[in-house]
Amino acid sequence: MQNTFISNVVKSVFVASILTSAGMANAQQAPQPEDRYGDGRVSAFYTWKAAIPEQAGKLLKTEDISNPYIRLDNDSTAIRILYSSTSGRDSKTPIVVSGTVHLPKGTPPKEGWPVVLWAHGTVGLADACAPSWNGRSYRDVQYLNRWLKEGFAVVATDYEGLGVAGPHLLINNPMLAYSILDSGRAALKTKLPLANRFVIVGQSQGGAGAVSASAYSATYAPELNIKGSIGTGVIYQDPEATAEKNQLKLNPYEVSPSLAYGIYSFLVTQSLFPEIKTEDIFTAEAVPLVEQARNACLTSFMGDIQTAGLSPAQAYKANPPSIYKKLQEKQSNDYGYYPTLKINHPLFIGTGANDRTPDARNQMKLVADACKAGTVVEGHLYHGLGHSETVNASLQDSVPFAKKVIAGEKIQSICKPDLQ
Repeated sequence: MQNTFISNVVKSVFVASILTSAGMANAQQAPQPEDRYGDGRVSAFYTWKAAIPEQAGKLLKTEDISNPYIRLDNDSTAIRILYSSTSGRDSKTPIVVSGTVHLPKGTPPKEGWPVVLWAHGTVGLADACAPSWNGRSYRDVQYLNRWLKEGFAVVATDYEGLGVAGPHLLINNPMLAYSILDSGRAALKTKLPLANRFVIVGQSQGGAGAVSASAYSATYAPELNIKGSIGTGVIYQDPEATAEKNQLKLNPYEVSPSLAYGIYSFLVTQSLFPEIKTEDIFTAEAVPLVEQARNACLTSFMGDIQTAGLSPAQAYKANPPSIYKKLQEKQSNDYGYYPTLKINHPLFIGTGANDRTPDARNQMKLVADACKAGTVVEGHLYHGLGHSETVNASLQDSVPFAKKVIAGEKIQSICKPDLQ
């Protein structure tokens, strides 16, 4: 996300609602909420018809998961959860959020299993993209199975607006924090053998979530015993960075599936400001893809872009309205920054040296800035690895880190990691 158009994505997806096509509605009818937000195509479990509790983190309902596609090979028990949380749009409106809880095999410790609060990467905008319903990538399945094997329960939020009614807010830092922290609160109310000892773990969008939840935890959920946090491919909006300085730039004339992020970003902006018209930003050739993005999950949507053969230069109009950039900047300022980098528990940051989504240099700046703020940071920089490959490769270091913080052992800061 550090080339020209992906950089704009990181700066513009920190916000609320996503409009979707009118679906089956008559062309003369106003779009229904489920059409505008990509809602639906999930089971009745995700619908909450009663009043939403004012108290965040309240467990609303559960159901056993039998589908092996949603279960994990190393879990002994798996349930879906629906819980109350707080909207990231205004940090006050009560909402419902869905997720899953997975227990390891074997006999739990006397005090219960320690818990990984898992924060997933970007999967799309529509309800049906929620991992608790749609399943997970092979990479993430491997990753979570390893945590279960190491004796950690996994509590995995879908985030606001995925699975449940309403818009998904993408990389909105308050939303990520609230959804993650409230999943931990709700999990402790399931009567499953879980200890109030948590490690927050996330990748990419979820990496930003891990840092966000860490930064908000002391004030938003002080009763949760967060022992440490782990992020890979972490998105960081550096308050000291200038607009285009040192940003990676890809060839805008090459077909790139990463165009998906830019289209999702546009839909977020358009949802807040409907006066921004699709045809003002995108070429006629790209408009059908924008409509596809309203309900298409990320992996398939990237395939659609590849099939269409559209490059960013072909997709975007050369001179979009100036107000569009101003609105993106407003969203970035409102939702894109971490409230603090002074975190009261150790932080692990794993970065692939070849990562461009976001730029590895930006992630190393996060390590340096968090250290400067007084946080204990264990940074790792992995030779030859990109955004995705770093996830499982980092387990060699992140698992020992997690076990140390759970045991209360001291973590030694690595603020200038060597290439390994």
